Amino acid sequence: MDKYLIVLEKCETGFSAYSPDVWGCVATGESLELTLENMRSSLVFHLQDDDSMPLARGIDAYLDALRESEGEEFYLTHLSVASLRERDRARLGI
Repeated sequence: MDKYLIVLEKCETGFSAYSPDVWGCVATGESLELTLENMRSSLVFHLQDDDSMPLARGIDAYLDALRESEGEEFYLTHLSVASLRERDRARLGI
């Protein structure tokens, strides 16, 4: 199953998130949970057109994030492509 890497970082107002696989897709929130939910919605918006969906890079994205880290505090998780297509598109009426 394809999964998009999500990098969550601590910031002054809570957390921010981005996916190295989906250029320009970011989200913020006061908690990790809210930030991840906001990121899920942001990914659904960015990936509305199946023809332009970037391929999930899998473990390579995890390794790139670790190599590019400059010692800041961050968390790694992933969201499955299938869950984005099914649950969130239906919920958002796309």
